[in-house]
Amino acid sequence: MYSLSRTLVGGLLTGTTLVAAAQEQSYQLNIPAQALSGALETLKQQTGLHLFYAEQTLAGKTSTALQGTYSAKQAVAILVGGASLSYTFTADNAVSIKPLEVNSLPAVTVSGQRSYDPTDPYNKDYSVPNTRFATKTDTPIMETPLNVQVIPKAVLDDRQAIKLDQAVKYVSGVTTGQGAGGLGDQVTIRGFFNFNYFRNGFRIDTFGGADGTRAMANVQSIEVLKGPAAMLYGRVEPGGMVNVVTKKPLDTAYYALQQQFGSYDLYRTSIDATGPLTENRDLLYRMNVSYENSGSFRELVDYEKVFVAPVLQWNISPRTTALLEMEYRHENNDYDLHSRPLMIDGTRADGSWINPRLVEIPRERNLMEANPNPVENKFVGFNLKHQFNDNWEISEQLGINLLDRTRTALLPTTLQANQRTLNRRLVTSDFYSNESYFTTTNLTGHFNTWGLQHTLLIGGDYYLQDENTVGYSSTVASTIDIYNPIHTGNPPINLATRAANSFHTVTDLYGIYLQDQIKLPYNVHVMGGFRYQNVEQFNVVSQQVGQRADAVTPQVGVLWQPEKWLSIYGNYVENFGTTNGMGQGNTFLPPQTAQQWEVGFKTAFFDDRLTSTIAYYDLTKQNIPTTDLTNLNFSVATGEARSRGVEVDIKGEILPGWNAIATYAYTNTEVLKENNPNNIPVGSRLRGVPDHTATFWTTYDFQQEDLRGLKVGAGLELASDRKATFDFHDFNFDGYGVVDLLASYTRKVAKTNVTLQLNVTNLLDKEYVHDGFALVSGTRATWGTPRSFLGSVKVEF
Repeated sequence: MYSLSRTLVGGLLTGTTLVAAAQEQSYQLNIPAQALSGALETLKQQTGLHLFYAEQTLAGKTSTALQGTYSAKQAVAILVGGASLSYTFTADNAVSIKPLEVNSLPAVTVSGQRSYDPTDPYNKDYSVPNTRFATKTDTPIMETPLNVQVIPKAVLDDRQAIKLDQAVKYVSGVTTGQGAGGLGDQVTIRGFFNFNYFRNGFRIDTFGGADGTRAMANVQSIEVLKGPAAMLYGRVEPGGMVNVVTKKPLDTAYYALQQQFGSYDLYRTSIDATGPLTENRDLLYRMNVSYENSGSFRELVDYEKVFVAPVLQWNISPRTTALLEMEYRHENNDYDLHSRPLMIDGTRADGSWINPRLVEIPRERNLMEANPNPVENKFVGFNLKHQFNDNWEISEQLGINLLDRTRTALLPTTLQANQRTLNRRLVTSDFYSNESYFTTTNLTGHFNTWGLQHTLLIGGDYYLQDENTVGYSSTVASTIDIYNPIHTGNPPINLATRAANSFHTVTDLYGIYLQDQIKLPYNVHVMGGFRYQNVEQFNVVSQQVGQRADAVTPQVGVLWQPEKWLSIYGNYVENFGTTNGMGQGNTFLPPQTAQQWEVGFKTAFFDDRLTSTIAYYDLTKQNIPTTDLTNLNFSVATGEARSRGVEVDIKGEILPGWNAIATYAYTNTEVLKENNPNNIPVGSRLRGVPDHTATFWTTYDFQQEDLRGLKVGAGLELASDRKATFDFHDFNFDGYGVVDLLASYTRKVAKTNVTLQLNVTNLLDKEYVHDGFALVSGTRATWGTPRSFLGSVKVEF
């Protein structure tokens, strides 16, 4: 073992020496004086450098002649520095070029001034200064009176995040679970479950169903907007929203191949290719492909995922751009509810349980059957953006999302008196389709009135959703011995149950909105706006309009930036939420509503490399459906719940090479109104939401020449106990803590970067319940993955 370790360390030091030598390699260059874009193209051809810049950055710039022997750094310094531009080496052979800022000098070392180009695939930034998601305008986060957090590509790469939940947990107030038996992304923000996520601002409804997981191969970053966002995005949950930002074509060629392999027979291959299709770079492309095949620590569970995402961008003119993007996703995953019976010693007079506890069986045991659930998803999007001048811009987005899936779900019912035989029933075997069509138009303008700077947004959107499902269930019981399970397959379906398990509805939503962001004297920023939203649901089977509803939702925020590094903000927002279901007389209940106020402050240090947000919020949600006591088959919209708490988000570069993320959330949830207090008493907290959560993740890139390319990291995830039952029964899942590790090494081989990486999850092999709920008839307790390893070999050129 000592000999092997000594060999590895020796190889590591030798590799880093080669990398240092490669950085100073000299080239014989012959580049005549010409337009800077042409000179940089010639430099790229003669040295193999990857150059990243916006086309307008080089407009009108020329270069001097460059002849002789130079290193790559020297050549870039002469060409770019002489054109009053700054640059940063984001990797050994990758350079990001941007306009020269006031009082700044061109960077001449790897640790030079930070680049703000989030599309650079070598960008190592852990913090992002701007986002369009929160306001639909390109506004600095330090000037936005809302709480928005961005998880950039560098974090996704360091975490090797191949699922959405592995990334968003590094945002305070966000918890995740195994939606629909592990077949969907389940995200809860500020105590309220999300039934959708957004893709570049497009709504993707999942309803917490078995629609598969979001593919990560073409994800550039993930944005989380906390609090109600109905003013800009219509019908959403009040806790917040998750927006996936996908990779766009680059005008500089870039190629990457990554092979990942890990515990439980996981193999994942991904390809990323982008660049210009024409010499003048007016036509660009990007192609992302991934294939994943894996088992699970759980019995009878396997996963297979295929994903293809081509993108074509046409730069029609310097002010007009068209983008056509497509995605194809096919998954064949097994439905796994992590069912484990709950045992009790009886009930008290008030109905509460005596000594409730989960049956002690191995966490890998599956008490259901193998239930493959194929999913096929196709997405097509078209974006057109045109600038009338430097102040006014219009954009149009169109999207079509087509999903088909088949789901088979075997569920537990009761544990027999012998305390070892579990009754099961096939609750649903359905064929489901969801066709969604979406369009939005936005006009953005910048102008001044009486010395006040305005950013005006006028927009509208339309969303059409057609859902159709044909389902069946079984009436024949199936049993299994929980201590000595013998799997016999699913019970037969009952064709007579089709009517009760099938539906077909069409939903129309349209809205118009107006928002104005005003910059006042003394660095005061005011944002205000409102939206008119109309929704109509149509039951195709009964040929009846199920619901018509409309609402006006306002939003207002104020931010004061007394210092460049400090912003103090507050906001008040309202929400227009989901449909609740049916009341007596087959009438639809009114949509859910919510109101929130929030105050906090933000900081940004070291040229925005280290940022933080600390906030307090108070959020109340109304019209939650509760049982109609006069007819238990229906509901009434009288429920109300509140979530309030403190959230802390800190992320960025503390010292050169040292990045970190630290989050904490205190989430106090409470039921305020309930029509049936014997079921859910007023004052109880919401199920599945821990009062305290915290995460910490840190990495260090060695800066010393003899160790350059080596990175190490570690993480910690903490959660307090959470209510496990829907009703008043006092039973909680215990809190937990999980430790993760990272080690990677990047080496330049010829003109390519090769990165070897290893991530260890749950280092201490903690056995814990990550999510679930408890019922005597059948508890679903999603167990956290045991200690697991994920290795990677990535080649970029």
